Amino acid sequence: MGSFVSLACLAALLLQPGADEIVVSGERRVQNAGTAPFSVSTMSADDVVRISADHPAEALNRAAGVLIHRGNGQEHLTAIRSPVLTGGAGAGSFLFLEDGVPLRSAGFANVNELLEAHSEIADRIEILRGPSGAAYGANAIHGVVNIISRAPGDDFGYFLDTSADTIGRVKGRAFLSDARGAHGFFAGLSLLDDPGFREDSGADQQKLTLRHDWSQGRVAVATIGAFYNLNQETAGFVVGPRSFRDETLRRRNANPNSFRDAKGARLLSRIDAELGDGLVLSVTPFARANDMTFRLHFFPSQALESNAHWSVGAQSALYWDKEEGLSLIAGFDAEYTKGDLSEVQEIPTVGTFTEGVHYDYEVEAVSLSPFASATVAIAPGLSATAAARLDHTRYDYQNLAADGAIGRFLRPPSRSDAFTTVSPKFSLSYDAGGAFIYSSYARGARPPQTTDLYRLQINQTADPARPETIDAFELGIKGARGALRYEAAGYFMWKRNFFFRDADGFNVNDGRTRHVGGEAEIGADLPFGLSIDAQASYGRHTYRFDRPVLSAPQATEAISFGDDVDTAPRWIAGARARWRSGDARFDAELEWAHLGRYFLDAANSAAYPGHDLLHLRAQWSATKRLAVTFALRNILDRLYAERGDFAFGDERYFPGEERTAAFGVRIEG
Repeated sequence: MGSFVSLACLAALLLQPGADEIVVSGERRVQNAGTAPFSVSTMSADDVVRISADHPAEALNRAAGVLIHRGNGQEHLTAIRSPVLTGGAGAGSFLFLEDGVPLRSAGFANVNELLEAHSEIADRIEILRGPSGAAYGANAIHGVVNIISRAPGDDFGYFLDTSADTIGRVKGRAFLSDARGAHGFFAGLSLLDDPGFREDSGADQQKLTLRHDWSQGRVAVATIGAFYNLNQETAGFVVGPRSFRDETLRRRNANPNSFRDAKGARLLSRIDAELGDGLVLSVTPFARANDMTFRLHFFPSQALESNAHWSVGAQSALYWDKEEGLSLIAGFDAEYTKGDLSEVQEIPTVGTFTEGVHYDYEVEAVSLSPFASATVAIAPGLSATAAARLDHTRYDYQNLAADGAIGRFLRPPSRSDAFTTVSPKFSLSYDAGGAFIYSSYARGARPPQTTDLYRLQINQTADPARPETIDAFELGIKGARGALRYEAAGYFMWKRNFFFRDADGFNVNDGRTRHVGGEAEIGADLPFGLSIDAQASYGRHTYRFDRPVLSAPQATEAISFGDDVDTAPRWIAGARARWRSGDARFDAELEWAHLGRYFLDAANSAAYPGHDLLHLRAQWSATKRLAVTFALRNILDRLYAERGDFAFGDERYFPGEERTAAFGVRIEG
């Protein structure tokens, strides 16, 4: 930690977010990032267009403290001030939003949720680091990602961007925008046809966003509909020590029959009304539905899973801002969800993986969440904030198959479960003019995922999942000095009731982990059209309990107090140098991405060595409306792994793409 403190002190003289950037997620309304008492990174519409990401990880990994492990196709696992988490923890520890509304209902999350967001044409992407339960509640344990859709412009506008690369991947995105009096209209579409660089690993994806804005007097309404569809063939792990470096093996697919099909729709309407005397009422009714079917290629069963859920609900908040330096927020969120899951093994029995139905159940859920926040100026430049949120969630589970065990699978009888959690937050901030300093305490909490409660295996009856909590302390500084922009923060977090299934097949419902580290971001606009930005993060994520494993083949999954959590690199860093010509016709960016070494197993006996990658992006504007684009990813053609893991006594990896060149055309006006 000492080395990071030195880095943070240096960052305080040099580093990033811009003082005039805005975010929405912290208070669920627009606010200045430079005076927000929490750590946040933002990506503008210009960043989103210029990066032209093949996968959301390509953009999000530019933020400090963030690591998105890309799986195959559009799959991913997430880390934000955390290890890369899997299963129910991976799904429930991060909150993914679009326009401030969760992509999925609490308890029904998915580790691949980012594939559902229309990030390809976003107006802004916000990443909040650390728990944000006081504002958004369940699942905001380690961080929040909020995708903000584009609003209609004041005049007619259009955008078209197409590209193809040397793998054969073809992408396209387009939008139209216009305004007529009090009405604004927007339609955006993105398409992907990706053959994959590995055998039988293609993906086709389509996303559509429609938006209508209306404002009259003191009332504004934004109505947004979003739709997505993904049809993907899935390549699994390559297995063996350093197998990601085998030029032949890394392109093969041992699971050619695997696939993932996902589709869904979302509708929301945010209504903001100025009531006078500093009062603003915001109400957002919403509805969503999604459906996913995929092959469990990582199990001997090769079973077929289908899961779906639909929800209706509303968010509401009343904001009261007084000139005397007092700001009050109070609100209430409510949601009803109905979901189902089935898992069927079509092949003959393999050991304890039995042929036939493994699970078949439905769950109805109701969540009710009041919250409140108060910010008061207690001295010139000095402010304090206190906030809290209560989340009450009830699951009504109905088993549609026979109760009891079949092979290794355990179907609990129908029942109801209820969970109530409280997420407080307190912060103190000081605006010193060129620097903004803050300290905070926050708790994040979430109910168990429905799969952790009802999709059980034998040996899992004694210790049911419990609500997970994390307590976080943070100290940070951000601001600007001349052409420099900076942000730096240090944190200490303690997590309880970390739930997972150990290698012996038993529940761990009282796991404890500690997370200590810090992050820094820096940006600067230099002479001659040059600019730089960079980020670095150091984190030590450790187990704070012991857990022996009795199964000899799984001995590397024994947990010892103080060991690093597996898949938790201590160092993550990146930097970008950008040059724009004086006539603005040429724009080029060189990016360096660094991932440090991390352990593959809980016992810290095997490790991935880490990697360094270089990427180049460039654009030449032939006219005011027409531009030619070029990208060269993995310039040095490194053989690396997007994700490393250890299971069944061996290393296994998702290999990363080799050097790839992409060429495109962009038209806008």
